[in-house]
Amino acid sequence: MSQSQPNRRTKPAVRSPQNLVSGLILVAAAVFVVWMLGNLSQGTLRVIGPAMVPRWSAAAIGLAGLALVVLAFIQEGDALERWHLRGPAFVLAGIALFAATIRQPGFIVAAPLAMLVAGFGSREVRPRELVIFTLVMTAACALLFRFALNQPIPMLVLPAFSINF
Repeated sequence: MSQSQPNRRTKPAVRSPQNLVSGLILVAAAVFVVWMLGNLSQGTLRVIGPAMVPRWSAAAIGLAGLALVVLAFIQEGDALERWHLRGPAFVLAGIALFAATIRQPGFIVAAPLAMLVAGFGSREVRPRELVIFTLVMTAACALLFRFALNQPIPMLVLPAFSINF
């Protein structure tokens, strides 16, 4: 009579694949941002340079990503789900449209265009609510950045009509 060993299942090293992938993506994004900011001055706390806030924000995001990677090996979590490209594709298209239109014709066109396109990244989008949200946010951001913070953002630039606001 042979005695068989009890069936012992070993736990996988990665207990939360979703956290692992998310954490690695955040770390990679943070490293990329810090690398891209390499030529900009950080400045000091008295005279803040153009790279200080983005660099430290990227560092915080990178640390959060590292925490997710560590938790992926410690805590049970969700498995990877099927990836959908609709959301990222529409958001990236919205960002590209904003970048292409912010200088000319300006913020009044670029912001709503970007928000409308990015909003359709969700299958549950409600067009009427998206349009209302877009109009309210565009007005609020225009008032905030141009008037409250006095930022030199081109609001509306139409050279054919000699409009430069």
